Amino acid sequence: MEKSNLSYSDNHHEPLSSPPDVYVEPEVPDPFLIDSDASDEEQEINADSGKQEQLSTTTPPRSFSQQNLSRDIPPSPPDESEEEAPEIYLPGLVSPTMFLPIPNTDPLTTLLNKYIHPPERRPVRDVSGEWQKNNFHTLVMTNSWRALAKMARDRLVTTDPEDLVLVLGLWYLRLACLSRLRLFNQTSVECTNLFSVLNSVEPQEARAWLFGRLLPFELEVMYVRLRYWAGDHMGYLDALNALLRKCKLKSRMAPRSDPTTSAMWKERGARVILIIASQLCEMKEFGAATKILEPLCHQSEPTSAFRSALARVYLQSGYMEKASAHFAFVEKSPDASEGMKDMNQALLACANGEWDVASGILTRLIEKEPDNFVAVNNLSVSLLSQGRLKEGIEVLEEALKASPASIVVAEPFLFNLSTLYELRSATATQKKLDLLLEVAKWSGDGLKTTCLKMPSN
Repeated sequence: MEKSNLSYSDNHHEPLSSPPDVYVEPEVPDPFLIDSDASDEEQEINADSGKQEQLSTTTPPRSFSQQNLSRDIPPSPPDESEEEAPEIYLPGLVSPTMFLPIPNTDPLTTLLNKYIHPPERRPVRDVSGEWQKNNFHTLVMTNSWRALAKMARDRLVTTDPEDLVLVLGLWYLRLACLSRLRLFNQTSVECTNLFSVLNSVEPQEARAWLFGRLLPFELEVMYVRLRYWAGDHMGYLDALNALLRKCKLKSRMAPRSDPTTSAMWKERGARVILIIASQLCEMKEFGAATKILEPLCHQSEPTSAFRSALARVYLQSGYMEKASAHFAFVEKSPDASEGMKDMNQALLACANGEWDVASGILTRLIEKEPDNFVAVNNLSVSLLSQGRLKEGIEVLEEALKASPASIVVAEPFLFNLSTLYELRSATATQKKLDLLLEVAKWSGDGLKTTCLKMPSN
């Protein structure tokens, strides 16, 4: 039997896969603090503005006024217009050769073909990727990532290369959908193709303008993530650190007259810090994660959601005193919802081994918020820890019946339900087959089928 420890969740994100053993403690980047004095790094980032390794951009535009000193009356102030955009024409970005064909099958279809007989019992699943008969909103709501990826490609090859804003936006849609399909090798190849074309722009000033003004920040993050998909977790941390350094420099270099730009780079830096912390947690480096997150509590007034998340990282590291302190702060915060406070109390009770207390809190929370499936999932874990296996299964099955479209895309939920079925070995096989059929009806594309605990070979 496979490993049967349950996944205890505090959000709807997919469970993280087990990373390889890490033998070197990662160096924690400096928190996102705005240094008081400029450093030589500013000149370095300007000098190397065309290098992709630094994901760099140009310096802020400067305005020069040319006054006629022979006149008695000073001239009117010059218009503060933006610098003229360089002409950039990149037909390679819309070339069909930039894209690879998307497979017309997926792991879920493989499971159906292996376990569900006769074929007439298998739910009809569209893996053709046809998108013309549906609108964008419908495709997103039904998790039709294959169709969205093909739509982005079809629109790209017919788009005017001069419309770089639209072209780059469609590129991000394409790559994001490929990653949601878990086609990580294909995502890496196409993303590398994209940045090869972008890095070929000449002269250097035009390339710096392209990376500084037009390239979406999300594409920079995507390019950095290629190292994660390649299994280079330490290299991924290094690349994220470089991206964080860029955010710090760009925020510092923003003109005082343009606080919006500075705030934008600060916000981006905070997002990078959260990505770094998430990666450190995946590597079980909880101490390093809290070290990089804790300073954010002192730079500005943190939200209750952030403090709750930080407290949960402390719980995973076993630092109960710190976790309790942050939970206590949230308990007194007026912007924290009652549901958040109840969930925090339940998690703290579970960490202390008070499973009956946690079950009572979560049961009352679900009565107030029937659609809180995170609470449902965690209640099943607390019931199992008390030996109440049957009740745990019933709680999950009721939630699945009430809202299948929401449940079947929550992989921790499916993993826990599959594990509970295995613990009731007498009915495990049939129950898991029924669950597979239900998932196939509602899940759409991109489900990590290992959460069903059904081998495909």
